Amino acid sequence: MEKKKKLPIGIEFFKDFKRDHFYYVDKTGFIGELVNTRGSVNLFTRPRRFGKSLNMDMLKTFFEIGTDLSLFDGLEISKEAALCEQYMGKYPVISISLKDVTGLNFQTAYGMLGIIVSEEAGRLEFLLGSDRLTLADKKKLTRLIEGDFEKEFYLYNSLRLLSQLLFKHYDVPSIVLIDEYDVPLDKAYQNGYYPEMVNLIRSLFSQVLKTNNSLYFAVITGCLRIAKESIFTGLNNFKVRTISDIRYSEYFGFTTDEVKKLLCYYGLEEKFAILKEWYDGYHFGHTEVYCPWDVINQCDKFLESRDAAMEAHWANSSSNTIVQDILTDATETTKSEIEALISGEAVEKSLIPELTYTDLDSKDIDVRQTYLWSVLLAAGYLTESGKAKRGQCRLVIPNKEVLGIYEKKISSWFRVNITGNQADWKKFCNAIGTGDAKAVEEIFNGFLAESISIRDTFVKKELKENFYHGILLGLLKAEGSWIAKSNAESGSGYTDIKIVIPASRTGCVIEVKYAEGGSFEAACKKAMEQIEGNGYAAALKQEGIMQIHKYGIACYKKSCKIAYCRE
Repeated sequence: MEKKKKLPIGIEFFKDFKRDHFYYVDKTGFIGELVNTRGSVNLFTRPRRFGKSLNMDMLKTFFEIGTDLSLFDGLEISKEAALCEQYMGKYPVISISLKDVTGLNFQTAYGMLGIIVSEEAGRLEFLLGSDRLTLADKKKLTRLIEGDFEKEFYLYNSLRLLSQLLFKHYDVPSIVLIDEYDVPLDKAYQNGYYPEMVNLIRSLFSQVLKTNNSLYFAVITGCLRIAKESIFTGLNNFKVRTISDIRYSEYFGFTTDEVKKLLCYYGLEEKFAILKEWYDGYHFGHTEVYCPWDVINQCDKFLESRDAAMEAHWANSSSNTIVQDILTDATETTKSEIEALISGEAVEKSLIPELTYTDLDSKDIDVRQTYLWSVLLAAGYLTESGKAKRGQCRLVIPNKEVLGIYEKKISSWFRVNITGNQADWKKFCNAIGTGDAKAVEEIFNGFLAESISIRDTFVKKELKENFYHGILLGLLKAEGSWIAKSNAESGSGYTDIKIVIPASRTGCVIEVKYAEGGSFEAACKKAMEQIEGNGYAAALKQEGIMQIHKYGIACYKKSCKIAYCRE
């Protein structure tokens, strides 16, 4: 039996797939599409973890002089013999990634960019042996290799200089690849040196991309489309391909057919439905797209154990602060829109196609909110679900994983707001710990009235229950002297929330139910029956807890009803 290929978790270099026997989802059709429809400068914006960097290395591997031509044998692009004959291995390539151009201040970020350029210059060190370069040319290249960027214009002109030296050597114009171009701008905004970084990136790009006879074409990738006026000033034949564009839509992320083929290869066909629920739902142009990072990592979990729990791999690879930002700025209208989203509905918004980070500092809250909605779409926290009237976009949460991000951030936002009111929060905790169910119900209803709720829509009941469960758990975990556990094993099942109060040897068992259509009494009854029927108090008794409070909490929109008994 042929040994299965390894899943390519974290593989960034195209050559590694064949050399080290990794499974490859063939995206080489991107090369032909690019050759046939490109501009002089081509910007592709996609969310993180959707294959941008790997595609960029694929382009470098295909076009660069001296490439291993066999790497593309049997792949889609190899069927285009004439195109391969004309382009494969025929061009000098300059390739940099700006993902590490970060720092708490501009000097550090400037230094990081200098290191990246210096490393790329070092990769082209063979030019020092070229008989087509003058001594002056070689002196300039040596300065780049040594990282001498004390004078700013040396760094501004660095990529242009590399393209000119390559042209002198090969008499062929260069292809320039710049990955993650917007990362330095994001970090600069967060750390207070945005204007300086804008000037640096603008100068670097202007030199190499504008009126440069040594440039054949350039490809740039990032998450956001930064306004042309701030970064790409004066560029002609500048093509932008966003998640809304039909062309190139299938080359970033996995399509349904690609996911099915991968699952079939590894014998995981039965996992398709749950992968779809968790990781599908993105719409790039007319293509339905899965997050590839999620699919690959979860398949690896399934190969280890068929019963592996679903995990939020994409969500856990970033801080997801943008969701927190929109909650912090939330007006009542915004709260209502978020309620619609987490309930599985769509919201219709006018968006900004080109962004500047300075919009976040606008004193106009509507401008800030429009910016945030636009970023949520571009960064993958929302996806388009058709066009609305008047040019607006219909936005939805793409899948279960991203829904979980909203729920966690809402829970965190809710906890911070509520615990900020120390008097009411302490009363709530005291009522929970003493079994004062009437006070618990009254105070929790007051909290919910100020919160974001989930509507009575087609979203699965267990997802609605999870939402309220998360909000309640967040409040109780904030009481640092308590031991609060979620889905703790107890008796013959798992109770939603188990609390131990060591100081008083008191315990609480809490079961949360969603009261469909406002049926509070029925939901409370079901919760209490589950607590009793499954013996959820048993684990607390075994721990020597003397006093046990049992709560059945039914939630619906912004209201709750509580059933209670004492063990």
